Amino acid sequence: MMILAAALASGLFVFMLVYFFVMTKLIPKTQVQQRLRDIKYGSKEKREEAGLDNLEEIPFLERTIVPFFQGLTNTLMKFAPAGIHAMIENRIMMAGKLGVWSVNAFVCGWILSVAVCFLLAFMYVSNGVFPFVQRTAIVMLGIFIGGFLPFAILNSMIQKRQKAITKQLPEFLDLLCVSVQAGLSFDGGVSKIVSRMKGPLIDECVRMQRDVRMGMPRARSLRQMGQRCDVQEVYLFTTSVIQAERLGTSMAATLENQANNMRERRRQRAKAEALKAPVKILLPLVMFIFPALFVVVLLPSVLFLMKSF
Repeated sequence: MMILAAALASGLFVFMLVYFFVMTKLIPKTQVQQRLRDIKYGSKEKREEAGLDNLEEIPFLERTIVPFFQGLTNTLMKFAPAGIHAMIENRIMMAGKLGVWSVNAFVCGWILSVAVCFLLAFMYVSNGVFPFVQRTAIVMLGIFIGGFLPFAILNSMIQKRQKAITKQLPEFLDLLCVSVQAGLSFDGGVSKIVSRMKGPLIDECVRMQRDVRMGMPRARSLRQMGQRCDVQEVYLFTTSVIQAERLGTSMAATLENQANNMRERRRQRAKAEALKAPVKILLPLVMFIFPALFVVVLLPSVLFLMKSF
């Protein structure tokens, strides 16, 4: 029975590896990539109308493997809770991986993580002598860790990216303010800055400019930029720019006020972190420093008293 269960777990692991490879490498991640693939090979309806001659020109992976896994993914997503697809897509967008990762690929990675942790927990309990309750608890713990790990990694990426955006925003606003005061337009100043800087905020500005060039109103592109960043400072910046354009106020004065505001917010954030330092150092002080001090100070006295009595 144990050998059969191990064989089934190993087969599931191999299947999930193949599934993960197909979902991340072969299946298009965005609608644009899907449209380009349909132009190259033809859509499913056109291939069915064209007959076997057209199908023979399509590679085996595009003809058989990719449709199979796409159908399997669509079937599995029907059993997912309502709104989970939009939630995962929003988290991927906030992590800056939109167009690099797809929702289906992330779900596939999540299932692979659950399968791997389940297999490791199963191998651990099968090699030892544990009661039934402990075996069940260890296996359930492995499944929980496997399901929690991908989302923990994604949340960590989002927090790291938001910190980088918050750190880069004051410098970006200073340069943009100087550029606009020197006579450049808002778009010209942003173009000058993005050509000389790198970072997640710069990537979002590049995407914002690309959306504007494709015909999207600047107010809408700025709002979408704020939603992708999901940082309070970016929301304040985009809202002030939209209001300045709508009310016709000076863009240079607006950007100068925003730059001063962002510098002040950064100083306040640094002061808040400094005030948290005594509380954060309390745990290592109690666990590591105080025991060493007690050993150095009290151990000679304890040894002397032990010799005396």
